[in-house]
Amino acid sequence: MAVAEVLDALADKNRRNILLKLKEGKISSGDLAIALGMTPQALSYNLAKLKKADLIYETREKNFIYYELDLVDYSIERREKQ
Repeated sequence: MAVAEVLDALADKNRRNILLKLKEGKISSGDLAIALGMTPQALSYNLAKLKKADLIYETREKNFIYYELDLVDYSIERREKQ
């Protein structure tokens, strides 16, 4: 995870809104698009940026893709700095 990628991902309001929604828990891409009023194409673009920055991860269940916040790396780093 590069700092520049994280900052780039957080610079966009749509991506920050996605992170806020994911803070509520795991959600499918379709439900996420509806909740945020985004087209599937726009959502896919923004999710790719967030995944590249290691801020979220996806899981697949049958025909659905679910997204969740990826907080593992950040909690480990925080503990190491203390």
